Amino acid sequence: MAFTRTYDGDAPVRINKWLGQAGVCSRREAESLIADGLVAIDGEVVRDAGRKIEPGQTLTLNDTAQAALASGMTLVLHKPVGYVSGQPDPGKVPAVRLLKTPNRVGEGETPARDASLPPIGRLDEDSRGLLLLSSDGVVAKAVIGPASELDKEYLVVVEGQITEGKLSKLRHGLSLNDKPLKPARVTQIEPQRLRFILTEGKYRQIRRMCELVGLEVVDLYRIRIGPLSLGDLPEGRWRHLTPSEREALIVSARP
Repeated sequence: MAFTRTYDGDAPVRINKWLGQAGVCSRREAESLIADGLVAIDGEVVRDAGRKIEPGQTLTLNDTAQAALASGMTLVLHKPVGYVSGQPDPGKVPAVRLLKTPNRVGEGETPARDASLPPIGRLDEDSRGLLLLSSDGVVAKAVIGPASELDKEYLVVVEGQITEGKLSKLRHGLSLNDKPLKPARVTQIEPQRLRFILTEGKYRQIRRMCELVGLEVVDLYRIRIGPLSLGDLPEGRWRHLTPSEREALIVSARP
C-alpha cells in the first residue's frame, strides 16, 4: 500500500526536508525518490528536487518507493553476556555471530556473513538484553540521532546499600566526565534490583552512575527501547523488526 501523508505545517517546506524531519527517509533518499518519479503531491508526480509542499497538500510515495525504503534490514537480538555490540578487539566475540538461521525466531531472511549491520546504541559485553542491529539509516536516526527522545529501560541488580539519598542522586545531580547527566527515572523494585529509564546512553553510563553512589552493578538487562520491548524473545535468539515496529520507533522519536 502506498504511503500517504498530509502536510499540516504552517508554511511551505521542501519535500526532502519535510520527509527527513518526519523520519520517513533521509533527505538524500527523498531526492533520489523524486528523481525516480516515485513521489506525488495531490496526485501529481513531482520531478523537481527543490519542490515545496504547501499546507494541506497530500504527499504520496508509491509502492516502489515504499519497497526501496524498506530495503534496509533491522534485527532485534537478545544479546547474552559475553558478546560485544560492535567491532570487537582481538579475542572478543561480536553479537553479529549470533545472527544464524537456527537462532532466528519467525520468518525472514538470514543476513549474509559479510552483511553490514552495525549496532544501534551500546550494550556492553557484560550486559544483556535488547540490541538492535540495522542497515536502516532512518531507524538509526530515530534511536540514536541527536534529536531522538526515545527512552531506554533497564533492570539492574546491584550490590551495596540502597538508600533514598542514593536514589535521589541517581535520578538527578550526577556528572560524568565533568558533564551533568540528564535526569533519569530510577526506582527500587526489589531489595537489590533497580529500574532505570534513561534518555541518553553514555559509555557504561549506569555502571558508572552506580559507582558514584557506592553501588556495584552485578547484572544489567535492557528490556525496552522506546515503544519496542524485548518481550519473550529467548536469550541468544533474534528476529526481524516488523514494519509496524519500525514506524512506531520513527514516530516516537520525533521531538
